[in-house]
Amino acid sequence: MSRSALVARLAILGLLVAFLVAPQAFAPVFAPLNEYGAPAIYDQGDLLELALSHLWLVLIAAAASTVVAVALGIFVTRPAGAQFLPLSRTLVNVGQTFPPVAVLAVAVPLVGFGQAPTLIALFAYGLLPIFENTIAGLESCPPPVLEAADGLGMNAWQRLRQVELPLAVPLIMEGVRLSLVINVGTATIGSTVAARGLGEVIIAGLLSNNAAFVLQGGLVTALMAILLYDGMRLLEQRYLPTSRN
Repeated sequence: MSRSALVARLAILGLLVAFLVAPQAFAPVFAPLNEYGAPAIYDQGDLLELALSHLWLVLIAAAASTVVAVALGIFVTRPAGAQFLPLSRTLVNVGQTFPPVAVLAVAVPLVGFGQAPTLIALFAYGLLPIFENTIAGLESCPPPVLEAADGLGMNAWQRLRQVELPLAVPLIMEGVRLSLVINVGTATIGSTVAARGLGEVIIAGLLSNNAAFVLQGGLVTALMAILLYDGMRLLEQRYLPTSRN
């Protein structure tokens, strides 16, 4: 990322934090969107608390999706698990095939309202990009490199841990970033089943015909997705040598 792009992202982060900490200071910006003296800033809850709750849901679901999808991707790229690849693809595609609202509708009778059904929906929705990128990363390892590892006397586990996974990490992390961005937006539907998050702001705006509320919820969600994606990319470039280019 160029220096100017980094400065721009830091400015966006500062603006987002300022809005969440002191939203009333931005009331003049949103006031023109409202009529009949309606509130310009969401006043039915703490915006910072909602944003943190939203972020927590996304990160927990992403962590679970990553563990399961990477483990499954490794399994189906080994000789013993290759025959399960079609079945695995079918399973991880469920989250993308069924809309998150449908997953919520199935999950609520089983686990009740609140965060649990939302986590299930986000977990299922985030599996596919990580799973497919794990497979692509592991299968893209150059054959000469794998042959060299075998020639050094590495066993299957050593070759996976020391050669295949390090080379596959950039693609795997790209899948994780994509999953995060998808779920930052998807998590807004959790408010329909009483999960705390930025969806509350958007839904409140729609129900009261308050465009300012809708814009606030949408903007915070969008900026969160952008900053998460770029932040992960910066961390990869700093701490993962294979991601530096």
